[in-house]
This record gives sequence, C-alpha cells and structure tokens, in this order.
Amino acid sequence: MSFHCLGDLFYLYLKRRMLTIKCRNINRLLPQVHTSGCSLVARSLSASPSCYSTSDEYQYIHKSKVPTMHFQKSLLRLPIPDLEKTCSRYLRSQKALLSDEEFKVTENIVNQFKTGSGSDLAAMLKLQDKENKHTSYISGPWFDMYLSDRVPVVLNYNPFLAFWPEERPGYGDPVVRATNILISSMRFMKTLRDGMLEPVVYHLNAAKSDTDTFRNVVKWIPSAISSYGAYAFKAFPLDMSQFGNLFNSTRIPMIGKDILKCDPTARHMLFMKNGNFYVFDIIDKDGNLLPPDHIHTCVSYVANDPTPAPEHSIAIFSSENRDTWARCRDELIAAGNEEALNLIDTAAFNIVFDDVRTELDPIKTYRTFLYGNGKNRWFDKSFSLIFTADGQTALNFEHAWGDGVAVMSYFNEVVKDVKHKARIHPDSKPANIDASQYVRKLEFNLTPSLKGAIDKAIQTYETNTSALHVDVLDSDIFGKSFCKKHKVSPDAMMQLGFQTAYYLQHGQTVASYESCSTSAFKHGRTETLRPATLETLAFTKAAASPQPPCRTELKNLIIECSKVHGNLTKEAAMGQGFDRHLFAMRKLAEAKGMKMPDLYTDPAYSKINHIIISTSTLPSTDINFGGFAPVVRDGFGVGYQIQDNRLGIVLSSYPPHRDGPGFIECAEKAYKIIHDALSKP
Repeated sequence: MSFHCLGDLFYLYLKRRMLTIKCRNINRLLPQVHTSGCSLVARSLSASPSCYSTSDEYQYIHKSKVPTMHFQKSLLRLPIPDLEKTCSRYLRSQKALLSDEEFKVTENIVNQFKTGSGSDLAAMLKLQDKENKHTSYISGPWFDMYLSDRVPVVLNYNPFLAFWPEERPGYGDPVVRATNILISSMRFMKTLRDGMLEPVVYHLNAAKSDTDTFRNVVKWIPSAISSYGAYAFKAFPLDMSQFGNLFNSTRIPMIGKDILKCDPTARHMLFMKNGNFYVFDIIDKDGNLLPPDHIHTCVSYVANDPTPAPEHSIAIFSSENRDTWARCRDELIAAGNEEALNLIDTAAFNIVFDDVRTELDPIKTYRTFLYGNGKNRWFDKSFSLIFTADGQTALNFEHAWGDGVAVMSYFNEVVKDVKHKARIHPDSKPANIDASQYVRKLEFNLTPSLKGAIDKAIQTYETNTSALHVDVLDSDIFGKSFCKKHKVSPDAMMQLGFQTAYYLQHGQTVASYESCSTSAFKHGRTETLRPATLETLAFTKAAASPQPPCRTELKNLIIECSKVHGNLTKEAAMGQGFDRHLFAMRKLAEAKGMKMPDLYTDPAYSKINHIIISTSTLPSTDINFGGFAPVVRDGFGVGYQIQDNRLGIVLSSYPPHRDGPGFIECAEKAYKIIHDALSKP
C-alpha cells in the first residue's frame, strides 16, 4: 500500500469534484460491517483495583484538536469509472500478457461487452450506487469476497508485520515488551473510542498542512463539509470506517459465508501460551484502563504459567477450511463451550507467547510470524501480537475486516508510544496482588469427534505450511536516494525488477498485482495496480537479449516504465483502475441471475486474474519487514521494501511449482542491470 500516489493529479481532480458535489449526511458510519451477538458482554472476571491514575495523560495516547471522525461524513464517494475507459485499460493490460492471436479474440469479446451486456451492467451498477450513497460500490462485494471464500485464512489471507527488535537493554524481555505494547494498544483504543485520535490525513505538503494552523481551521468547519476545507490545504483525509473493527472483533466461521462479530463493550484481553487460552480484564467498569503494575502482574502470570500444552487445543480449528471450522464450532457450542468461545471472540485482541527463539534469522522469523505453531494461534482475531522467547514481535492480522490504513495507524502510534512513554521498565515491580484472582484460564469440553477433527486439522496444517519456501534478498545495489537522483519512481524500479527477474527466469511476462489504497474515498478499499505493462515487457525483452541495446537505450526504456507506472498509480488511487469495476459488474450479474457475459468466461480473464507475482510494499519505517504467502500455488508472494540506500525482498513460493532461489538470483541481476543503465552519464 502506498499513499504517495495521492499527488497533484488527485488534487486537481478533487478541485473539480468540489465544484459539483453536494454534501449530504450519511446514515451510519459502518454500514457493511456484519455483527453478531454484540450485546453479549464478557462477564467481569474479578473485581478491579480502585486506586490508580485515571488522568488523561495515562488513559489517552494523545488528544487530537480535530475529532477522530470529523472528516468521515464529507469524504468524496468512490467514483465508478467510465465503461469505455475500463475496457481500454483492461485491453492494454491484457496486451502485455497475450499472444497476438489471443489478444484479437479478447479484443472482440471486450468490444461486444462494451456495447452489450457490459453497458447494461454499468448502468445498473451506477443506479445501485446512487441508491446507496452512504457507502461505496465496492465495499459490499469486497466484504462478501473475503467472507465467502472457504479456504483457510492462514497462508491465503493473513499477512504479518514485524516490529524492529527492541534495542534498549531489558525492554526486549517478552513480559516487559508485551506489557508495554498492550498498555499502548489500550491507550490507542480508548483514544479512538473517545474520538480523540488524530484523524488519518495524507498531507501532500506536510510542511504547510501538517500544522497547528491546519488543525485550528478545520476543526471549526462543520463535519458535513470539513473534508473540503482540508482539500484547500492540499491535505486528504482518509476513510476511517474500518477502525471500528480493529478491536474486540473477530471473524466467525459460518457455512457458506462467515460474519464479522464485534463487541466494543467487552473489557478483557485474550492471551495464548502452549495452546492454552487466558483472559483478564484490561478496562474497569467505568471504562478506565487499569494501572500498569496490575497489567504487568497479569501478563507475567500468563507468561510464567507452567501449565503444559493440552493434548487437543481448539486453536488449530482457526487454520481450517471455513466450512469445516464452522461445523466444528457448532459442535463446540453444542458441547457447552459457547461462553469460552464468546470470550475469545470479543476480547480486545490476542497476545501470543511463543517458546520459539528466532535469533533474528529472517526465514525463521518469517515462518514464526506468518503461521508458526497452529496449536498456539487464533487466526480469526482482528489481529494478534506474537512474542517469541527472545522478545521478537509481530502483528498477524485477519484481512476481511479491513486493509492497511487502520492497521498502519495503530502500528505506528503504538511503536511511538512504547518508545517514548514506556510504562513498564526492566526493574519494574509487579503489583502486590494475587494474579490468579484476575486471570482466568479457559477450559473446553471436547467430544471424541472434536478430538478427531483436531488431529485431522493438525495434519492438514502441517502439510500446508511445510510446503511453503522462503527466500530473502537484502541488497545495497541502490535505494530511494539513487532513484530520486535519476528521477525515477523507487516503487516503479522495484516492480520493474520483479518483471525483469521473472522474464530472465522464464522468458515471459505474467499476471502481476500491486495493491493501491483508495482510502481517500468514503468506504474505499483498494484498487489493483497492474505492474506488467507493454513498457516493462519492452525493457525485460531488451535486458534479457543476448545482445542487449546500449545503456542509453535501456535508460530511456526505464524512464518510460517509471512514467507509465506513475500514471497507473495515480489512476488506481483515484479509483480509476479497471479491476474493481469489472469485479463489481461480475458480482452484480451473479446477484441478478444474469447469463455471465463472455468477457468473464474468456480464458484471458482467468489468466489475468491468476496472479503469479503478488506484491505488497511496506510504507512505514517502523516496520522491520513483513510477508504473506502466494495467492496461487504456482505463484510468488513478494513482500518488498526500498529504503534510502538499500532494497529488500522477502519471497514466498511453493516448490516445485516455483523456484524461489532462482527468482532471487535473477532479481539481483535485474537490479544490477537497472542500476548500471541509470548510472550511464
């Protein structure tokens, strides 16, 4: 995800929209979030201590001058692209992937779609969008896409983001670090819930708009038009509707389609260790965060509990096929485990203590945080924080409820708060309380069939996760500074490296994916940026030629690739890609029971959506690295980062379908070719 895409073109677009769009109130903030059982509050686990600081300085991470949701009502609506432009963009992307003969067939199909069923679907989609002005045209179908998929969330959806190792002596101790991150997380939650969290705003020129003057002005503008005031500063508020599912939320397995369950009234935390589940209150009955020493004592109690792993842990169920898991959950409830499951579901989030020591090995760290011990994970929670025995930490999150804006806002604020306002120190003493009176270990009644299902789920999990291969590239060949010096986009150069690496390895171009946020619009999600273009194809062919052209010609090709990538990024950020538009029309045809248009049954449509190179970048310097698995068995999952003077890739693949080490070797060659070509005087 990248917010640099909101450039001057977007600003001009917004200025035009401001002249024509009337502001209307929205009916509600989170219309697409499904809830179930939100009124069921976890019972108080024990009486809470009464004497501690309830000062704002402790309770809140900060106090924003501008209310958290101040801009939400006036965000621009996600535009629906013109069908003509969608078809044109689709064909241009297909041309890089298809033979001339295949392209002619697809071109004819697209032209028929444009004047036939596609025209009808586009009109129906616009009418439906007009009748649902409280949301975006993609929000509902996108939730449905995630929640209806029956594959396990682990490896298929859940990514991870790793924190940097704690450098301060003693603060990397798992108990100290977990307690500090937990306290900062709850301070963030309270700040969000009480409307005091700084709204997420992309500042085109931070020196001019990320200022007290900006905040003092926009806070007085009515919320119905406040975004327009921000636009005048070239500042772009981002959609925050997903923040409501960040805490006290989980994905519940159901036959056919899951639901999201949220209970913001719940006051407890969930912990896991050795496959055991623990809960304790973190907020008192008056809504105040409990004192640091009390929290420290409870966290320490869980971390040091000697209870061995159960013979059968229900945790493995969250790694299963969703329908299989749904049936097992029904059986768990029938066996008397509903209250325990509800405590898991409604907890603020999950903290996992793992007995693994990563020793800073990137591949071991990757495996631990992406999946790890499936008997000691709960992949359905909105997010889990995983702490290894040597104090390494990462966030693993379920993807259906939201995208990167909420997660990154939380991650960045917590990192900053822990760094500057740690409440527990290596010499801190626990509270003088009996933690066993506050911490409850959950017990489960398991039938013989449930135990058998657990055994089978473990076998499936081990088979699936053991097949994943991980490779790493960490190179100083160039970085952002080099790219900026030569006036090319750093992200475009990373993507060009992937395209060139694959062409060097396989001699062809394949369907590729980069996510771009559309969060500048109300209930925006993401748009697909297609990095494989006619321009990258031209460069990769030249670079792979036995007799490559001169470096000047290669440099010109690189510059053209960067320009095209920049334009695609701007289009995607403005909701002007083709993927979400085509997806929404396909879902509409399904919902209406229409005959599926030939465009969607064309093999070329399947080919472009069989993503071989799936990529995601890490936009925050607070993140050490992150990763995810390939989205198809014969694909690559490419997590990447480019810093001032370095670039890095964490690559996942499934041998023998793909050769990860070979791709990394070709990527090194590709970046050297790019570097040498740009270095030409």
